[in-house]
Amino acid sequence: MFRRTFWFSTGVAAGVWATTKVNRKLRQLTPEGLAATAANKALETGHRLKDRAVGFALDVRDNMAQREAELSEALGIDAQPGLVSPQRHPAIENNRSTPQYIENPQYIENPTYSYNRNEDH
Repeated sequence: MFRRTFWFSTGVAAGVWATTKVNRKLRQLTPEGLAATAANKALETGHRLKDRAVGFALDVRDNMAQREAELSEALGIDAQPGLVSPQRHPAIENNRSTPQYIENPQYIENPTYSYNRNEDH
């Protein structure tokens, strides 16, 4: 009698396990399940790419600082570590030879420009 109960219980457990597995797989194959799976995989891929990009950017920054230190040492420039010189952009700096700057004396004291492109047309 114990043997029959054991095998009956084993069969019921195997049936419940198989039914659960099949139902999960069928749920995954529905359109909603496929969309959820695709979205999850896209999010995982995005996170992985972001982590790699951040790691790459940090590596580039470290190597850039190291190379800058090597060049400073080779050229004999004594720059304080951690002190970054401001970047100069000649195209953005005020150009005192522009007609607008020369014609209006107010620009000499307060060098601001109007960004209205239709102003002189």
